[in-house]
Formats: sequence, structure tokens, C-alpha cells
Amino acid sequence: MKEAMKGDILPRRIITGVALTGMTIMIFILFFLVKESLPILREVTLLQILTGKEWYPTYDPPSFGMLPLIAGSVSVTMLSALLAIPLSLGLAIFLSEACPRLLREIFKPTLEILGFLPSVVLGFIGMMVLAPWLQEKLDLMTGLNLLNASILMGIMIVPIVASIAEDSLSSVPDDLRDASYAMGATRWETTTRVVFPAALPGILEACLLGVMRAVGETMVVLMAAGGSAVIPKSLFDAVRPLTSTIAAEMGETPVGSGHYHALFFAGLLLFLFTWAINLFAARIEARGRKWRE
Repeated sequence: MKEAMKGDILPRRIITGVALTGMTIMIFILFFLVKESLPILREVTLLQILTGKEWYPTYDPPSFGMLPLIAGSVSVTMLSALLAIPLSLGLAIFLSEACPRLLREIFKPTLEILGFLPSVVLGFIGMMVLAPWLQEKLDLMTGLNLLNASILMGIMIVPIVASIAEDSLSSVPDDLRDASYAMGATRWETTTRVVFPAALPGILEACLLGVMRAVGETMVVLMAAGGSAVIPKSLFDAVRPLTSTIAAEMGETPVGSGHYHALFFAGLLLFLFTWAINLFAARIEARGRKWRE
């Protein structure tokens, strides 16, 4: 017994060290973001940054209104989630509850492999294939717009949400299914009234992870969203999310300038946004664990 306990000490120390290292790195990242972001508040107020509708950081005088950038990030994220989550949950339910075992052994690995598709490839497809098609079929000024970026982002998050949601559905004990069938329920009734509610915490976590992926994605929105810093009024307006703004402008921004600090402030906003989603997912996971117990 003592030898077994001694054998567990090394793995425990390794895991603890890795966890502490990760936490330390995150603290330093947050410290660096805050340190480089706060100087912008000497030039403009927080209210002007969050509610300003003009992003012209190189003008004289510059305008650092990030409301169009925030609106671009939120609109692309929400629309892509609206497009992708229903499809993802349908795929998850099919793989878990209806798909034959042989097909499942093919579809599930294929779905997980699609989750590693490089975002720059999707962005290229959006620029060269989807954008001209949308422009021609819908008679638009440009096919690089909110709809284009959201469709591509939805394609990116489908494998993530579907795979994790399927794992949650598959982890539901078969005893619950057998009890439902014994009561005379159909497969559809068992899936929708027994299995799905039991797996709901894990499904919600999968959806939130997909949203987090959409919030932090850069290349797709940089290549396919159009790059216009305006508040979108329709699906066909060009947008410029926070991530693409940072990627497009940081390389040409003088270090220490107001523009430089404003871009770091945009990164801080993204960090806080994803952190809030993470906390919400952790709360859901804790409630799900408590419910299962």
C-alpha cells in the first residue's frame, strides 16, 4: 500500500507542476495585456472606446471607437453559432443514437479530423469560391461579408461541438435508455426526453467551446469578413472583428503609440470575453456534476 502511494507521488507532482506552469503563464499574459492596454486610457476614456462608432487610429486626431469591432466579433460569433449548433447537435444525436456501429467507426474519426482543418484553408475557400458565388447569386457589391465569414466559421466549429456533444450523449448510462424502452417509449421519445436532458450539461459545454473557438478565430474573419469597421445592419455588410483588426494592424503600428495600446486593449477585451465564457462553462459543468451525484 505504501509503495503504491509512493508510486503516485511522482505523477501527482508532475501534474501539479504542469498546472502551476500553465497558471503562471496565463497570469503573465494577463499582466502583459493589462500593462500594454491601460496607457490608451490616458488619451480616451473607457466609455469612448466601448461606445465610439469610429475606428480611425491613424487619423489626426485619431478615433479609437471599438463598438464596430465589438459588433463585428459578436455578430460573426452569434451567426456562426446559430448556423452550426443545430447541425452539430443533429450530427451528435445521429452518431450516438441512430448510426450503425460500422458507420460510426468511420464518421466519428472523420468528424474529429475535420476539426483540425487549417483555418487559412477555409479562409482561402471563402475568398476564392464562396465570395464570388454569393456576389453572383445574390447580386451583392462584394461577397466578403458577415454571411461569408459566419458560414466558414460555422464549418469550423461543427466538428468541435458535434464530437464533444456526441461523447456526452454516449456517456449516458444504457440503463436509462432500457428503462425508457421498458415503459413503452419510442427511440425518438427516449432520445429527446431521457438521453438529451441527461447529457445537457455536457452539450452546453460543447456549445460554449464552439463559441469560444469562433470568438478567437483570426484567419477566417481576416480573409472573408470584408474588413470594414462598421456596425453591420444586414447579413451582407462587411465587418471587421477584433481579432482581424489586431492581426491586420499590429505589424505596422509604432510601438508605444496610442494605436499600439489600443490594439492591446482589443486583445484584453477578447481575453475577458473568453474568460467569461470559460467561467460560465465551468459553472454549468459543476451544476451537471452536482445533478449527476
